[in-house]
Amino acid sequence: MNGKAGNRLAGLRASADGFWSARTEQERRFLAVGGIVVGLALAYAVLVDPALTGREQLAKALPQLRQETAEMQALAAQAAQLGTQPAAQVQPLSRDMLNAALAARGLNPQNLAVTGDYVKVDFKGVPFAGLVTWLDAARRDERLAVQEAKIGTQGGKEDSAGLVDATLTLRQEAGSR
Repeated sequence: MNGKAGNRLAGLRASADGFWSARTEQERRFLAVGGIVVGLALAYAVLVDPALTGREQLAKALPQLRQETAEMQALAAQAAQLGTQPAAQVQPLSRDMLNAALAARGLNPQNLAVTGDYVKVDFKGVPFAGLVTWLDAARRDERLAVQEAKIGTQGGKEDSAGLVDATLTLRQEAGSR
């Protein structure tokens, strides 16, 4: 294979020498200058321009990146500081507290039972959106998690769009006392 490549290279060199010797002196000068110009343009396009463009982009992005780094370091320091603080204690569950939270959302439970960390609530004909909003607030504020939920529509009534019957069992998460 090496012999074939050598023969091929010799053939290309011979044809290039034939081409070059067939040109006049002026054509040779034009071709040499043109080759140099094309070579320089190619070297600039491949080597110099990408480096200059990348340098400009980095110079523009550097202040923003430094600001983001400073913000991230401040947030990390704040997170580390918050990690050393004890968790905020949530008030123990009480029937009055839950009734007040439900009334604030416009919900009237049929039955409300509080036993230790557990709450059982029955609703009849309450707005589903209000129920979900109250559950989200109870999850965040009182750390109540839904253990069991039975939610159904009020069937057969024309004016009951969006109203549901629900039976919920909730539990206050550990570490809240």
